[in-house]
Amino acid sequence: MEEKKRCIASEKLCETGFSYTLSLIQGKYKMTILYTLMEFNVVRFNELQRYIREISFKTLSSSLKELEHDGLIIRKEYPQIPPKVEYSLSERGKSLMPILDGMCEWGHKNRR
Repeated sequence: MEEKKRCIASEKLCETGFSYTLSLIQGKYKMTILYTLMEFNVVRFNELQRYIREISFKTLSSSLKELEHDGLIIRKEYPQIPPKVEYSLSERGKSLMPILDGMCEWGHKNRR
């Protein structure tokens, strides 16, 4: 049986798994946040902000909300004063880690 040749004219990038994955992790700091949670497991907001340094409060806050909405991270709030909130990877987020780990490995090998 002959394999049917794909034609770019009948394809749509937005319908690919690549596009879906990219939609979840694109953004200036989302992959950095995921990497940080991979490295340190459980992290508080201020710790994330200090670690990433150049990220603004607003950008970090909105990125965390989007990552939580997409099921990649877990936000745990403790009922105390002052408020305490911790972030960690969800199981879905952990399933992305081989991809991030591969990117880290590539970076180490190809860094100049």
